Amino acid sequence: MEPSKDVTPAFIDISEYRPNESEMEKASNSYLMSVVALMVGAPLPIINMLATLFFYLGNRRATPYVRWHCMQALLSQATIFIMNAVAFGWTMRIVFGGLVLSDSYIGYIITALVFNIVEFAITVNAAIQVRKGRHVEWPLWGTLTNEIYGNQLPVNK
Repeated sequence: MEPSKDVTPAFIDISEYRPNESEMEKASNSYLMSVVALMVGAPLPIINMLATLFFYLGNRRATPYVRWHCMQALLSQATIFIMNAVAFGWTMRIVFGGLVLSDSYIGYIITALVFNIVEFAITVNAAIQVRKGRHVEWPLWGTLTNEIYGNQLPVNK
């Protein structure tokens, strides 16, 4: 009788995982999707969200590393989508619906603008860092992504 081979997968923390070239490129592109979509559909908040969602859906069967980064990018875009959709709707109601310009609106627009600038900067930074093979985990979205996918990746023994 043959000795049994251990087929139990080994796991490694995602921050210690060393992705291959293809994984680094795909993971980096998951962040770049929203940046590219911003150039195409800046006034419509749904464009960035759809671009990132379609990229995520296209990579559902990719390696765990790529899926993890696609999910983090998607979660960040979902957050910014909600903020931008409120700003867009509020602006349209002021322009076309008879609402008046208020201090609350101005404060919200400034907050949304600052949030968008910060999110843009960390997205570009993440794309660059992930392309270099460095794992980037954002405080809020990285924690949520770990809740969804975990931070342990299966590796071959």
